[in-house]
Amino acid sequence: MSVVLVLNADFGPLHRVSVRHAIRMLFREVAVVEEARPDARIGVFPIPTVVRLVSYVVTRWRHSRGPSWSRGGVLSRDGRTCAYCGGAASTIDHVLPRSRGGGNTWLNTVAACGRCNQRKGDRTPAEARMPLRRVPTAPGWAALAAH
Repeated sequence: MSVVLVLNADFGPLHRVSVRHAIRMLFREVAVVEEARPDARIGVFPIPTVVRLVSYVVTRWRHSRGPSWSRGGVLSRDGRTCAYCGGAASTIDHVLPRSRGGGNTWLNTVAACGRCNQRKGDRTPAEARMPLRRVPTAPGWAALAAH
């Protein structure tokens, strides 16, 4: 199922929802369609790709710090690409293993394929002789919304 971008009333991006959720928002009249698929409808509603909220939602909390860490966020940040071999990633790997004090943080986790994750094991990339193709970063809200 495809996703729909939800914009605040001031056209700032908020998050993404399923098409089903977006149609419910349109039915309840809390959002309006900004962009839709041409010639595609569900009942009386066009199938949206972007909806905008009717009323402004205060999001001060979003500007104080970045998004909290999550497995899905790491996979999204890295484009579901393995940080070691460049293949398709389905898991996350801790650069400094959790058994050695590494935590679930943006700067300590990268997307990895199952093969590379298993091969690296409980070692650092240097010990495993598996250099990172990209340095992990802490993304902002806009970076995660773009993926």
